[in-house]
Amino acid sequence: MSSILLPEFCLVLLIGASGSGKTTFAGKHFKPTEIVSSDWARGRVADDENSLEATPDAFELVQTLIEIRMRRRMLTVVDATNVRAEDRAKLTAIAKRWDALCAAIVIDPGEDICLDRNKLRPDRQFGPHVVRNQRSALRKGLGGLKREGFREIHQLMSRAAIDDAVITRQKLWTDRREEVGPFDIIGDVHGCADELEALLVRLGYALAWTDEDGERRCRVVPPAGRKALFVGDIVDRGPRVADSLRLVMDMVADGHALCVVGNHEAKVEKWLAGKNVTVSHGLQATVDELEAAGTAFKARVKGFIGRLVSHYMLDGGRLAIAHAGIKEQMQGRASGRVREFCLYGETTGETDEYGLPVRHNWAAEYRGKTKVVYGHTPVLDAEWLNGTLCLDTGCVFGGALTALRYPEMELVAERARRVYVEPVRPLAHPASALSAQQENDAALDLGDVAGKRIVQTRLWNSITIREGNAAAALEVMARFAVDPRWLIYLPPTMSPSETSKEDGYLEHPREALDYFRKLGIRTAICQEKHMGSRAVIVVCRDAEAARRRFGVTGKAIGTVYTRTGRTFFSDRADERAVLERTAAAAAEAGLFDTLNTDWLCLDAEIMPWSAKAQALIEQQYAPVAASARAGLTAAEAVFAAAAARGVDVGGIGDRLSGQLARSERYAAAVRQYCWPTSGLDGVKIAPFHLLASEGAVHHDKPHDWHLQTLAALARHDPLFQATQAQVVDLADPVSAETAMAWWLDLTAKGGEGIVVKPMEFIGHGSKGLVQPAVKCRGRDYLRIIYGPDYDAPDNLERLRKRGLHAKRSLAIREFALGIEALERFVAKEPLRRVHECAFGVLALESEPVDPRL
Repeated sequence: MSSILLPEFCLVLLIGASGSGKTTFAGKHFKPTEIVSSDWARGRVADDENSLEATPDAFELVQTLIEIRMRRRMLTVVDATNVRAEDRAKLTAIAKRWDALCAAIVIDPGEDICLDRNKLRPDRQFGPHVVRNQRSALRKGLGGLKREGFREIHQLMSRAAIDDAVITRQKLWTDRREEVGPFDIIGDVHGCADELEALLVRLGYALAWTDEDGERRCRVVPPAGRKALFVGDIVDRGPRVADSLRLVMDMVADGHALCVVGNHEAKVEKWLAGKNVTVSHGLQATVDELEAAGTAFKARVKGFIGRLVSHYMLDGGRLAIAHAGIKEQMQGRASGRVREFCLYGETTGETDEYGLPVRHNWAAEYRGKTKVVYGHTPVLDAEWLNGTLCLDTGCVFGGALTALRYPEMELVAERARRVYVEPVRPLAHPASALSAQQENDAALDLGDVAGKRIVQTRLWNSITIREGNAAAALEVMARFAVDPRWLIYLPPTMSPSETSKEDGYLEHPREALDYFRKLGIRTAICQEKHMGSRAVIVVCRDAEAARRRFGVTGKAIGTVYTRTGRTFFSDRADERAVLERTAAAAAEAGLFDTLNTDWLCLDAEIMPWSAKAQALIEQQYAPVAASARAGLTAAEAVFAAAAARGVDVGGIGDRLSGQLARSERYAAAVRQYCWPTSGLDGVKIAPFHLLASEGAVHHDKPHDWHLQTLAALARHDPLFQATQAQVVDLADPVSAETAMAWWLDLTAKGGEGIVVKPMEFIGHGSKGLVQPAVKCRGRDYLRIIYGPDYDAPDNLERLRKRGLHAKRSLAIREFALGIEALERFVAKEPLRRVHECAFGVLALESEPVDPRL
């Protein structure tokens, strides 16, 4: 039996003359989708699998398919003769470009068998010299396959060997995705065994040094279920290199740890192999201790380092560890280039004032979903940047040995006992007061939001943002939006209830309550819908908190912005006063302390309507209404006079009287929503969602918690107004009738209406996620939206045919994006990831939906 072991991701070239059985072999051992055949490609480009004229185009197609499959990290088998080195070189170059291993399977059952098989195929009637030449080229190239870059070479040189072959696929050594943790990831040790021991104890590991057969060992008992991960550079510089190696090697051997290779291990490996190595950068400390430890220990260290891999992929691909980091396109791949990057990172070719290489900041450009934890370049403090974290906090230079507890994302540091080695480049705090992530977020990348995008959300899986919608949103963001560092959330649009069947009504609470009841929601809450404009308030306890959490410098403590991300107050003094009063009221109400936070994000209505809305009413709606009333009054007088003279006016006067009455109600409705203000005098703010604070998105709290919590602001400052609400047991008809009666009373007094929501912030019914809110507006308010005569029987009948599907789809997608944005911000993901969602809400707003809904 011929056993062939192949990496689960590689490029496999079948090499053999025509008639050798490559196609049969491929079909037996590989999935049809894994095979790229030159004959198949000829058929696709020329409708003839044997067209030699089509060969150049066919191989162009073959190479394109290989390129795509390599990019997508998929094993690919090339079924072609592949007997010439120059032809193989084009294919192996593609694999090298995508850091894939190459494997060659040589299939040669003998010349006679190839000729006999070709005779049985009418499409292969060429002379025996063709097979002879192909086999000759094959034999000449066998010795050079390794030099060509083939990691695996398998020769099946007989019919029996071909028939008996068994292929086994093996995961790459870097693939530990099945290990999900929890992990304790430890930065560069550099011989600081005292600190390593203390750090492990702090992490809950028990250590015991023993003498076993004359060999010093360290037996470690980890906390239940946990495993340590070392990012390399265990050796060099520090005072106890040998003990550091013993501890790590024993943990790895006992299955309690994994370790990747560091550049210092790579240099030690060369020294152990007797190669010419410059003894610098602390290598002398390792050499001295290894020489003192004896031959057996050196052999053990050599074997240990020789088995270390460049990086590990863990936790289903959600985590990667590498010594100097790893780019997204290199993860889960194997090549010399990948290993080189993992060992040394990427340099610019320049040196700094200390004579050290200037390193390219690959982490600033990282956009991968996998979190990358690494070391190599000492920093004073471990900071996340675009989902990457450097754990080398310079212990050997007097800094600290740092560990990341994963998935808790908790940093644990053990201070160095002393400065063991003076660093060439001093460890110092960065000149900026901002974090590395905040510095990086200061420059937003157009590529992160432009074009068609598919945004993955926890609540609604994937949401597509079309290119045209993204372009419209980009203009709004670029020209009108508030400082993007504050823009962590945009609220969703809201769908109205289904069209009412009640006489004279377009909207009625009955339909809203029925909607949730039919979906299996048990408890709903009806909230007063305020006669104002939607606003998001982001406020910090003080300017220092704003700098620390949002990266905003100066005196700003927050912002107030509209549903489309524009500043709400044109007067900055008014905005500043609102934020100061909000922060003061929140502090007096104990919100900052109770929630253990220095910032809050609130969803609110600010009354009266914004200046823009008021101007629209005063300059457009009101004059039209006044003109209509004047015309109706004059017409009514004319028809009344005609009727008095005995002219049959056919009820026109009554209809005019009805229209005039509706016009008067329209004017009265407009007056309800507009009133003069001076500064903040006359302004009211009604917050109804406490969306997020440090460490928490409060969608896990029911709506009554939000209203009760935020009502405290109104008790401490008259600027704020509590929101009235009624809880409805949807299984109790009396409870529903009480809520409907409240709505009738509220709207009769000039109120806008109510918003009906499931009591749970995120409601799930029999069909999955339900609408987060359904609005039900009063009859007079709807006159502003649809016109004075909207409730005339003919008009009402027409309006009842309005469709809600597009609006509801929009509302639920925007809701999912808004929650996702907050969750990403609270999880301290890069701002681009937060903006992907907030920007998505703004983009969806440009979809064609009736604005009156």
